[in-house]
Amino acid sequence: MKENKLVDRFRDAVSFVNEYNTPIPADVLLKLYAYYKIANENFEDPKSRTPLINAFKSNALIQAKDITGEQAMELYINLVDKELR
Repeated sequence: MKENKLVDRFRDAVSFVNEYNTPIPADVLLKLYAYYKIANENFEDPKSRTPLINAFKSNALIQAKDITGEQAMELYINLVDKELR
């Protein structure tokens, strides 16, 4: 039950970000990117056409490599609440 609430809160935060119209600072975007990928167990390499963007995304993933999917969801939610809401 607790896990379902976490998933629901995570999905709500993702929807909020997807509908957010104001530019989001790059450092926040990179953290959101890493947390989202980890929460969804997506371990594919970044696929940007720009090598520099791929490097930044890879670095964000490396910095977050030791967190679990549940921790990533919580961190994503907390970051959205702190920085965007």
